[in-house]
Formats: sequence, C-alpha cells, structure tokens
Amino acid sequence: MNSLTDLLEKIVFRHRMAVIVLFLAATVFLLMQAMQLKLDAAFTKNIPLNHEYMVNYMKHQKDFGGANNVLVAVCDKNGDIFNENFFITLKNVHDQLFFIPGVDRSLVTSLYSPSTRFTEIVEGGFAGGPVIPADFSPSSPAALQLVSENITKAGIVGRQVSNDFQCAMVTAQLLELDPETGEKLDTLKLAGQFEEELRGQYESDQISIHIIGFAKMIGDVANGAKDVVMFFTIAIAITAVMVYFFSKSIMLTFLPLLCSVIAVVWQLGLLTVIGFGLDPMSILVPFLVFAIGVSHGVQMINAVGKEVAHGATAKVASQNAFRKLLIPGGVALISDTVGFMTLLVIDIGIIRELAITASMGVAVIILTNLMLLPVLMSYLKLKPGCAEKAQEITESRVDAIWQKVSGCSSMKVAKYILAVTAVLFVLGWIQSKEMKIGDLHAGAPALHESSRYNQDTFLITDKFEITVDYMSVLVETTAEACTSHDVMSAIDEFQWKMTNVEGVQSAISLPSVAKRVNAGYNEGNSKWKVLPRNEQTMVQAIGRVPTSSGLLNSDCSVMPVILFMEDHKAETITRVVEAVKEFRAEYETENLQFKLASGPVGVMAATNEAVDAAQDPMMLYVFGAVIILCLMSFRSLRATLSVVIPLYVVSVLAQALMTYLEIGLTVSTLPVIALGVGIGVDYGIYILSTMSQKLKEGMCCQDAYFEALKERGSAVLFTGITLAVGVSTWVFSSLKFQMDMGILLTFMFVVNMLGAILVLPAIAALFWRKQK
Repeated sequence: MNSLTDLLEKIVFRHRMAVIVLFLAATVFLLMQAMQLKLDAAFTKNIPLNHEYMVNYMKHQKDFGGANNVLVAVCDKNGDIFNENFFITLKNVHDQLFFIPGVDRSLVTSLYSPSTRFTEIVEGGFAGGPVIPADFSPSSPAALQLVSENITKAGIVGRQVSNDFQCAMVTAQLLELDPETGEKLDTLKLAGQFEEELRGQYESDQISIHIIGFAKMIGDVANGAKDVVMFFTIAIAITAVMVYFFSKSIMLTFLPLLCSVIAVVWQLGLLTVIGFGLDPMSILVPFLVFAIGVSHGVQMINAVGKEVAHGATAKVASQNAFRKLLIPGGVALISDTVGFMTLLVIDIGIIRELAITASMGVAVIILTNLMLLPVLMSYLKLKPGCAEKAQEITESRVDAIWQKVSGCSSMKVAKYILAVTAVLFVLGWIQSKEMKIGDLHAGAPALHESSRYNQDTFLITDKFEITVDYMSVLVETTAEACTSHDVMSAIDEFQWKMTNVEGVQSAISLPSVAKRVNAGYNEGNSKWKVLPRNEQTMVQAIGRVPTSSGLLNSDCSVMPVILFMEDHKAETITRVVEAVKEFRAEYETENLQFKLASGPVGVMAATNEAVDAAQDPMMLYVFGAVIILCLMSFRSLRATLSVVIPLYVVSVLAQALMTYLEIGLTVSTLPVIALGVGIGVDYGIYILSTMSQKLKEGMCCQDAYFEALKERGSAVLFTGITLAVGVSTWVFSSLKFQMDMGILLTFMFVVNMLGAILVLPAIAALFWRKQK
C-alpha cells in the first residue's frame, strides 16, 4: 500500500500541470455531455420484469392490456352531467385523448365509445345499442333523458359514470413505443400533453378535469423534481458558508466545493456517455455525490491546514495530505462504490440505474477529491499564520475539548455508552420488525397528500367503483373452457370469495356477466341470475361478451377476474394477495390455474415482493463489502468490527425511524439504507485509520483516540453537521419521497457521525482493554 501511494504521489505531483490540463479537458467534455442529459422515465423500469407475477402479466399483455393506463374524470361542478356543456366537453376530451400519440386508440373508452352499449329485455327478447346514439344532440332534453336511461340500462354506473352522476370517465391504455417515432414512449412529454391538451383546454368554471395514471404521476414527480435544483443550490450555499467558517479561507472553501461539483458533472456526463437518462426518482443522487465529495474534501483541507500549521509549504503539505488520505479515503470511497453496486441484485430497473449512477459518482470522487484537490491546493500561497486561522477555534481549546471526548475510549465511560447503545439497538430492532413493505398511504406515495394528483385520486376513488388500483387474477384453462359449467362455476365462486375480502371494492369476471345475461334471457328474473348448466345455453349467455371487454381472450382459454381495490396500501395488497393464494388452492386443477397478477396493483404486489426479497441480501452484500475492504485496509478484525458495528446499529435505528414515521420500504426508500451506510462508513474509516496506527505503535486506546480526534475529529464533526443541515432543507420539498429521504439522510448523517465519535471508541476500548 505504501509503495503504491509513493508511486502515485510521484506521478501526480511531478506532473501537476499535466494532471490539471487532463482534468480540465475531461471536465469540459463531460460537461458538454451532461448538458445533453434528459430526464428518462419508463413504466417498465419500475417493475421487476422477471418476477413470477410480471412474467404472467407480460405473457397476456397483448390480450388484456397492460397496467400502464390513464383515467380522466370529467366532472360537472354545479349538478349532474345531463346538460349540453358537459357532453360537449366530454366528447372533446374523448377525441383529444384519442389523438394523443402514445395512446392505444383501440382501448380509449367513454360514453362516446361505440363499445359502450346497453342491453334491455323487451317483449320480443333483447334490444340494445350504443349508450349515446349516433344522432345524439346534447342540446335536446329528450336526448339527454334517453342517454340517462341508457346509462342505467348499461349497468355502467360506478364505472364509466360516477355514483352521484356528477362525473363521467374516459379511460385509455398507453403503448410502450411512440407510434410516430418508433422509439420508447416519452412518458414525461405525454404527461405534459395530458396537462395542456386535456386539463388546460377543457377545465372551466363549470367543468373540472381529474387525471390519474402512472404517466401523469411520474410527470408530476418530474415537475416537482425541478425544485431539486433549488435545494441543490441551497445545499451548496450552506456548505460553502460552513466550510468558510471551518477554514477561514476563501480558496480553501472554493476548491473542495469546486472538486465536488466537478465530480457531479463527471457523473452526469458519464450517464449520457453510457446511454442513460436521469430518472426523476434518482434525481437526488447527484446531491449525495456532492455531499460525499465535500466530506472527503474537508478531510483534505483539514490535513493540509495542519501540515502548514507545522511549517510546511503548500506543496509539501498537499503531498503529505495526499499520502495520508489516499488509502483511508480510497478505502472509504471504494466501500461506498461497492456498497452501491450491491443494489444491482435488486431486479428493478430504476434501482439498478440508481446503483450505477451512484457508483459512478462516488468512483470519480477518488479522482477529483483525492487527486485533483491536493494538486490544486499545492499552488496556493499558504502561510503558517493562515493555517492557524483555518482552525475554527485555537489549538489549545481544540485539545481541551477532544481530551474530554477521548474519555469515551476509557472503559469507565465506554461501558455506559455500550449499555445505552445496546438498549437502543434492541428497541430499534423490535420497532424495525414492524416495518411495512410497500406504500402505507393512499394515493401516489412520491407526492404529498395535498398534491393535485393525489386529490384527483381521492375524488375518483370516492365517486367511482373503479380506479387505477385494480388487480387481475388471470385464470388459465383449456380452449373453449368458458362453455364448461364446472370451470365457470369455479371462477364465479372464487370471485365471490374475493369480493368479500377486506380491501376489495368490487369485482367482475366473465361468469358474473354471463349470469346477468342469462337472467336477461329469462325476462330479467333474478332467480335466473345463475350460470346455466346446459352448454348451448352457456354459449348463448357468453356470446354477447366481446373479447374487447377484457374478460376473455380469443379462444376463451384465459378469463381474468378483475378485483377493484379500495387503495394500494401495503397491508391491503398483502391481504388480497394472500387471499388469492388461499382461495385458489380450493379450485385449481391440472387444467385450471389462477395466476397472479396483472393490473397496476398486480405490478405493485410484484414490486413489494421483490423489495422484500432483496432487503436482507442487499444489507448482507453492503456490509459484506465494507467488512472485506476494512479487513484488507486495517488487517485487523477488531478494527473492522469497531467500524461496522456502529454502522449496523444506525441502520437498524433508521429502519425503526421509518416505521415510526410511517414510511414504507419501497423502490424509492430501499436504496436510502445502502446510501446511508456508504456515507456513514467514511467517518469511521477516517478516525480509525489514525487510531489503528497509534494502537499498533503500542499507545493505549484513550491516547490513540485522542490523537485521532486531534487529526480528524474536527473534520468529521464538521462534515456530519454540514451535510445534515443541507439535506434537512428537503423537508420543504414538494415531493414527499424527497422529504422522506431528507429526514432519513439527516438522521443517518448525524447518528453515523455520533456513532463514529462516541460508539466506535467505546467498542475499541472493549477490544483493546488490555493495552495499557
């Protein structure tokens, strides 16, 4: 390690100008690439495509559509829908949505769709037709009355018309590819079109437009994510002020911030180079890279300042700081990188992109903050007097404070610290076991409850019996099985049991429709609302149900049972999925299989199970990587455990905090734990790198810790507080998931810092208690 450090020192500092020119050229190139970076959001990136549910979903997507749909509710603010203005607006919304590129035109449904029909029993048998006839005139009271009667006959109240007759629904499925360009559908552009061409054009004093669906949600998240630029600027400003108070030098403030910003530029530029975009859900990663860069930059200026204070020139001080910090800083950053790379084990596209994005960002910090920064500092004109000013308080006062803190590494104090830590760990462990997998609140969890999207969701859920929160159980059987009474009866009984599960609002399937049709053939008598046992009669009952209904495929070998849910909370999804698994066991045979799952809630169920399955392996890999790298660096099991144990305690406490704050473990919050561990390990490695060396020299634990604090303590304390203050501003974000991440990261920054300053030395005191 020392020979490698010496070699790199000679290469870097003997060719300082060449290093600066090389970095400048790379930065200019990657800045140009970063300026071409686009926000990239795709529905399939948010789902585990290899999960059993998603395999079934993709298998039948062509027949029954996907889960990427959009619902547009058109509501009359003054009364019911039966007025001329409302129907003109509804027709315009239907037509406008129909012609938006990326919408599957064959699956656009509303009262104006030819497929929206009614059937009634008349003296001569059946009569029926479209709910809105071809000659419909919305200005005619008689025509409006006819449509009102047809809506009731069609049985679409609660689905296409709200229960209070104030709203009507226009629904559509979205394509995977843009039909105009042939490229992947631009979800964010589509969301903007929904807002401008639907709500912008047709909402008025009399009419309100409410739009929900994945594309609209991710568009609102992207709009809210624009605030991240403001928070990033605020964080840089706060950090700059704090670094100046720490260094008392404008140049010592400017350079670490500059190198950290360069790291972010490199990260964003590299994303474009490898063909990635920046997903709105990953837009916070650049700030984390900046934060990690500042953390290591402060260690560097702290080390240089101390060297200059002892009479060294800026160049010699920079060389010595480079030699001292390359190994511990490199180990910490490699630990971060490997820790983030472990997120690749999670089979969800957005998390894998986040892993690659974060890993690249942290890896370049090794170059920008451990190599470029000391080279730039070697050109500064630093004097011993200036370096003394770089100390926030005088050397004697620092020593007095650290002398008291070093008492944490004496067994007299350490036993109390360890006892409190053990109690907190046990309480945190118990609380963390209550952590839920998935969303814990209705509406889109990435947005605040007061957001327009969530308010639209609540209105549609309240007024309609259907929402985007539905799940399809795909019943696979043999061809033409829908003519079999036994098969249809099994599906019908399964549907009835599922309808009575808490959280299921309503359900529909081919057997439930066939029963209504059979009653219609018998003068509407409710006694005939049963499945006919005669095959010809069964054929007659299902003959009026087209494949476009989504209730059967072309050869009747797959018949979904569609469950409309009250919400998509984690406990609701878990309860319904478990009920499906329990009830299907009663009816499944070799030729009759009930497969989970399609629909938006089916996607959520698969995602929740993937997150749950990945949670423990991810933590194992993260800590495994940290342990291996610490063992390689310190060559001591005791030193490694001194770093890792506080990290693990903080991780458990963070999970307990999530439970207490009702933050579920989701795609957006799962990586936070790994990111927190990656950032937290820096504190421990920097302190223990000095402490371990002193212990090897035979120094007692308390004295070794005192020396470590004198050398690194101020920088660790400063970076922990500064980064916590920076991310704490996220509580004011318009995105709820950013607010949640801000709370969790603030907690992990502060508590990891306290763990390194208080718990780490207490554990070291226990391990080296015999060393006097």
